[in-house]
Amino acid sequence: MSAPPNAAIGKPDADAAVSFLSRPVTECRMCHGSNLELYLDLGLTPLADEFRASNKAASLAQVSYPLEVVVCMDCGLSQLSTVVAPEVLYQNDYPYESSTTAAGRQHFARFARDVVDGYSVRPDELAVDVGSNVGVLVRGFIDAGTRGLGVEPAPNIARIAKDNGIETICESFSIETARSVLASHGKARIITGTNVFAHVDDLDGFMSAIDTLLTPDGLLIIEAPHFLQLAQQLEYDTIYHEHLSYLAVKPLLGFFRRHDFELIDVVPEGIHGGSFRLFVGRPGRYQISQRVAETLRLENEEGICNLDRLRLFSSAVAAHRIELMTLIYDLKRAGKSIAGVSAPAKGMTLINYCGIGPGILDFVTEQSPLKIGRFTPGGRVPVLPDSALTERGVDYGLLLAWNFANEIMANLAGFKAAGGRFIIPIPHPRVV
Repeated sequence: MSAPPNAAIGKPDADAAVSFLSRPVTECRMCHGSNLELYLDLGLTPLADEFRASNKAASLAQVSYPLEVVVCMDCGLSQLSTVVAPEVLYQNDYPYESSTTAAGRQHFARFARDVVDGYSVRPDELAVDVGSNVGVLVRGFIDAGTRGLGVEPAPNIARIAKDNGIETICESFSIETARSVLASHGKARIITGTNVFAHVDDLDGFMSAIDTLLTPDGLLIIEAPHFLQLAQQLEYDTIYHEHLSYLAVKPLLGFFRRHDFELIDVVPEGIHGGSFRLFVGRPGRYQISQRVAETLRLENEEGICNLDRLRLFSSAVAAHRIELMTLIYDLKRAGKSIAGVSAPAKGMTLINYCGIGPGILDFVTEQSPLKIGRFTPGGRVPVLPDSALTERGVDYGLLLAWNFANEIMANLAGFKAAGGRFIIPIPHPRVV
């Protein structure tokens, strides 16, 4: 698969820098097998959350890294071929806020209530959210009647959480962090990680920290995109450098067993285009739900750990790029203007892989003040407020946060009323 036209922006600087800021993967991070097969190449891309803050900054070269996916032929885990250093990924001006959408806020509030009620978490027991961002889930646990604590590595995001009254430790989660929390707050009955576990390179160290901090009857609860839905719905834009692993039940079963834990339940969730919530406890503490075996059966039927099936997925990704760009070029030839709507990390994978730059998009819009006034990674498209869609009379909005399409389109009803139309790119491009 060839790289998109603008995927290697900044590559002269990248050659020297990549060796210090990233490293190639030589083994599976779950089973440590070395039998890895490459099946998807999305080219060289900049980091999906590296939004430059000014014209001067936007004019500087950005380091690009390989965005490739390999599968472990031993356990079936899909993972990136390259690991970018976390201090690069989660820089001081990290621009992602989990509180941007109402659907997201409601999801986390319901998440906390379901856990507290479903597992009889007492008011004196502690819930720790790893990668807590601005503290939306921690707030949910507090509102549901238990103690809550956040652990967040990005300094600017941790400051927002603290300003919102959420107790937050600004550190990466590690065995040292777990010991520190243990000394200051006691053991945790609940440890959560939403869209975090797949970001962790040292999963063995992560589980050691979990083991240190968790009570004997405690639960580790992981929520992440399910690779089953990603493959079935062609959600390849979910692949970017923060997402090191693409999770499925099959490799997780052996991984947790090696760390003296077991997967006790798998609950499907609709958020982010198809996620699952994994409940992990110590052996024998909880009855194992039939949903574990059922999810494994569905994965096996789909063949998401099978190299032949994964190569078909790769071919479908390449075909999707042609399909999307054909639609967009037809609109541009007809004299239509197009802007990106929302600027999530997944959208940056899409536009960089497909080569959708400033010659195609007039601008990209956002609600988050952390991104407005900046420029998209790689293509350097300016990020403006949502109001620019109607103010500038845009014809079509390419909906990059398609996983929140209903909410975004409702919020932008004025754009639609003025004659604007939306392009929803995944799983197949369509105009609404």
